[in-house]
Parts: sequence; structure tokens; C-alpha cells
Amino acid sequence: MVRRNLQSDFVGGAYVFPGGAVDPHDAGPEAEAVCQGRSDPEASALLGLASGGLAYWVAALRETFEEAGLLLAERPGGPLLLGGERHEEARLAAGRAAVNAGTLRFLDLCRDERLRLTVGDVHYFAHWITPAGATRRYDTRFFVAAAPSGQEAAHDAGETIADTWITPRRALEGHRRGAFDLIFPTVRNLQAISRFTTSAELLEAARAAARTVPAIEPRLVVDGTGVRIMLPGDEGYDDEGQEEVGNERATETGIDFNDAIRAVSLAANQDGGAAGGGAVAPRGAP
Repeated sequence: MVRRNLQSDFVGGAYVFPGGAVDPHDAGPEAEAVCQGRSDPEASALLGLASGGLAYWVAALRETFEEAGLLLAERPGGPLLLGGERHEEARLAAGRAAVNAGTLRFLDLCRDERLRLTVGDVHYFAHWITPAGATRRYDTRFFVAAAPSGQEAAHDAGETIADTWITPRRALEGHRRGAFDLIFPTVRNLQAISRFTTSAELLEAARAAARTVPAIEPRLVVDGTGVRIMLPGDEGYDDEGQEEVGNERATETGIDFNDAIRAVSLAANQDGGAAGGGAVAPRGAP
């Protein structure tokens, strides 16, 4: 996991999974040419899109390289990528810096290094949409993959300011103690991952369920007890009369969106990981 820059406008300082926006260069024939194991029609069908689905996989692998330094790729017919060859390590470290600086395209790096992105080993896992009211909203697809052998992760010291390998249970425990900042979708994804004993079990389950991943758009509402996060299927979720954090009336109450997200995220973690929403943070909660 990587820690968001403290100056980020959306829950700065929180620990998240590496990721970011899909770039126009992540799509199209040039991107498809450096991928193996999954075609654009196959990827699009999994995401429920007419086309362009493979770009989400390319973006996920590009952002993982940019933010965490892990490159999920292989050189067909060649030696293990980053298997200890110092010149290769130096080249790819320089390439990562150039990609982050915007002076080198990720696809050009893959082409120059004769790499194929192993998108077939990366499985669609979850789909979350930021509640209304946030300064910036995100429509985010989550993926899972095994870490590449022989590679060491490192944050980019820009968008992210720290990194750590941590088990889901330890991350959730740290969050409950106030030592590991998490937000609601991350809490729920960690709770889901923690049900598996091994990464192999998780990857197989994700592969099998990839065609049935639902889109989850929480609602952050204000009631007499405080701020409540509601998920699709919860009683009252479709009630248009709910007062949502971030709208004019909620703003007048002095509720900060990021503070509300942190409070309901902690409440969701303290509920023992029960399925569904309904996590409540009382008014005035930090």
C-alpha cells in the first residue's frame, strides 16, 4: 500500500492501493500490442463496456509502476525481468523517473525494453464510485495480481510519500488503533481480501467472479444521529429526501467531507467487517 501526499485534496495522508486515472495513451492498438493474456473485447466485456476496457488494465499496471515501482511484465523468451541484473535495474529506474516526469511514455518504455504487460494475470476485483459531495469524484476499478518475483516496491516520493507491505488484517487493526489512515472503499476491499488464507485463493476467486463485479456508489447522508454511509441495497438508499454531506444544507452544519469520510470509515472497520453499509459516525466525531 502507498500513502497519499498530505496535500491531496481528497483524504490526504490515507493509505491506498497504487492507482490513478486512465490516460488516453493507455488505449488503442499501440497499447494492445504490448499486452498479453487479455484482449480489448475480453477486457471490455468484463467491465460492461462496448470497447476500451483493456485501457483500465494498462492504466493499473502503469500506475503501479509509477507509484510503487513494480512492473507486471515479462520479456518473451528472455530472462526474468529485474532478476538481479544491475544494468537493467538502472535502466528501468531511469525509465520510471522519466515516465513520472512525463518525458517518456510508458508504452515507449515497454516497446524499447521489448516487454509484454501480463494483463492476463491481473483480475478485476471491485468497482467503487466516490459519493456525491467530494471536491473530486472517482469512478474506480480495483484489480488484484501476484507481486512480480524479484522486484522491490518503492513509493514515488511525489503523489505518494510512503509505502508498506502489510497484511489486510494488520492494516485494519492499525486503522482501528488510529495508526493507519484508511478510507471506506479501502476498508471494505481489505475486509474482502482478508477472508482468503492465501493470495492464490484470492486470485482464483477474483478470476471466477470477474464477470459479476457490481458498481458500488455509497451515499454519505446526515440524520439525527450524525453521518451515515449507505450502500446500494441498504434501506433508504434510494430515498431522494436524504440530506447528503457536501450539499448546501450539509455544508451549513459544518461537516467537512473528508472528516466525514474518515469517521464513517472507522465506524465501518469497527463493525467487525459485516457485509453491507450503514456505518454511522456521530456528529462531532473526528
